[in-house]
Amino acid sequence: MCGIIGYAGKKNAEKIIIKGLSRLEYRGYDSAGIAVLEKGDLHIRKKQGKLSVLADELKRAPLKGVTGIGHTRWATHGIPSDINAHPHPSGSEDIAVVHNGIIENYREIKKHLQNKGYLFRSDTDSEVIAHLVSDNYKGDLYLAVKGAVKKIRGSYAFAVVHRDEPGRIVGSRMDAPLIAGVGKGENFVASDIPAILDHTKKVIYLENGDIVDLSSQDLKVFDRTGRKARRKKDTITWDISQAEKKGYKHFMLKEIFEQPDVMRDIINTRLKKEKVVFQELSIKKKDLAKIKNIAIVACGTAYHAGLTAKYMIEKHTGIPVWVDTSSEFRYRDPLVDKKTLTVVISQSGETADTLAALREARKKGSSVLAVCNVVGSSIARESDGVVYTHAGPEIAVASTKAYVAQLTSLYLLTIYLAEAKGAKKADTDALVKQLKKLPAEADRLLDGYRSKKNPIAKYAEEFHKYYLARHNKSCFLYLARNINFPNALEGALKLKEISYISAEGYPAGEMKHGPIALIDENPWVVCIAVRSATYEKMISNIQEIRARGGIVIAIVSEGDREIKGTKAKYVIEIPDVPEVFSPALVVIPLQLLAYYVAAEFGYDIDQPRNLAKSVTVE
Repeated sequence: MCGIIGYAGKKNAEKIIIKGLSRLEYRGYDSAGIAVLEKGDLHIRKKQGKLSVLADELKRAPLKGVTGIGHTRWATHGIPSDINAHPHPSGSEDIAVVHNGIIENYREIKKHLQNKGYLFRSDTDSEVIAHLVSDNYKGDLYLAVKGAVKKIRGSYAFAVVHRDEPGRIVGSRMDAPLIAGVGKGENFVASDIPAILDHTKKVIYLENGDIVDLSSQDLKVFDRTGRKARRKKDTITWDISQAEKKGYKHFMLKEIFEQPDVMRDIINTRLKKEKVVFQELSIKKKDLAKIKNIAIVACGTAYHAGLTAKYMIEKHTGIPVWVDTSSEFRYRDPLVDKKTLTVVISQSGETADTLAALREARKKGSSVLAVCNVVGSSIARESDGVVYTHAGPEIAVASTKAYVAQLTSLYLLTIYLAEAKGAKKADTDALVKQLKKLPAEADRLLDGYRSKKNPIAKYAEEFHKYYLARHNKSCFLYLARNINFPNALEGALKLKEISYISAEGYPAGEMKHGPIALIDENPWVVCIAVRSATYEKMISNIQEIRARGGIVIAIVSEGDREIKGTKAKYVIEIPDVPEVFSPALVVIPLQLLAYYVAAEFGYDIDQPRNLAKSVTVE
């Protein structure tokens, strides 16, 4: 989850590393640090807090070297502090290391090194790498790293520099992301593309066990056997401007408003002459026709996309689908086999629990199809087939456009599976026709929320006053039925993530089985009551809430007359679309509600406390 960048070239390393770290803060922001090689010396600066704290320190005392490594931390082992921040030096302070991941056998290694006289300063597992590399160092940094990784168990991506080898960086990865950037007279390592995209669009996606050895003029990759490896250089097709705010106050708001274009791009890319085409999907359609059941595995927001897909796929293909959280899947001996298609969903393609679930499914003989955003990611490489969402970079920690990109891709996958299973052409043609209208409807919906004083912002302002008047005591319930139930979970998750307010999502039919006990004058209840087969039942739920003093925010279809003005205090309209496609529009006001509530409280919306964008550790 931490962010890493390394630079070797002719330019000022500090400036490049700090700018790169600013593009990696979504991966962690508990502390930040930098190590720069300069005239035979190794200078390390690191500070608790956000990157700005370190940047201010460097303004007072800048570093001038041309080779260095940097890190922004999401704490696992050891509290956020200056001493636990990276880079970690070796005992003799001739080596510095930055690390992302968890070293599972660090206690064993630490005890061994302490017995040899090494002194540890921090509470982190990462510090063992610095001492272990030092213990293996005999004048060649690559060989020292090669010797060290043989003794490490766990997940890691790290980069190391040595005072006696100026201009050189050595890095390695195992189950944590690390890429190499190939420039002209300069080379890079980084956790993610945005960190280096100002300088190069040529990247190498390192594979598990790889060690990269780079300088300004040379970049070599060695596989886990120590042989020189040929790794493909990929060219990044998107521009760094996609990772900028473009006038929006927060990345989250920008990414919400990007969603219609994300939908449109996916649909235009995947539809050729009204037929769904997945160019990168290496699983043959005839093999998909033979599957008997589908297991969908994901975490967090991606899990909610998977739950929505269950409704889609079962309705339109007749294939039984079950959905599991990645963190539970592999620990209960899941019943998957060669007749099962396991679909794993991950924005980053590096989610540790989902990657482990993927491997468990393949071990049991299941084919695995990945839905992910990042080309060349671990999950994409290890799956039998992949559907890329191509949503571009998502910088805000709370996921928005990635969710809509996943939903849109899963709609297309549903149609593709329906065709494979022999669905009537008229039925799939109708789905395609309806899907193509979604981006325009999303545009129209968002047009009503472009002003700072839009209706949802007003509702958030009123909630904030209400909350303060009741001495910070209130909560949210989110209720929905059928295919929008996952959106109740997603809406609650968004509010919790960025406003820290207690929120729970439930199937509306379960309200009487417990949650109704929470309803008095305090809970605000978001009811998703768009046109659907269960619309009348949702009206009954709303009446029950009002009878107990609950405050209802209803999301309804345009033209609704039953709820608007009579049965809910607040009403939010969305375009009237077929129920199966409504989740992609319903989620937009849910995202905006969470955003504006957090804004009223003055919270850091893009970097909420304790969270990081990509969960690459278990």
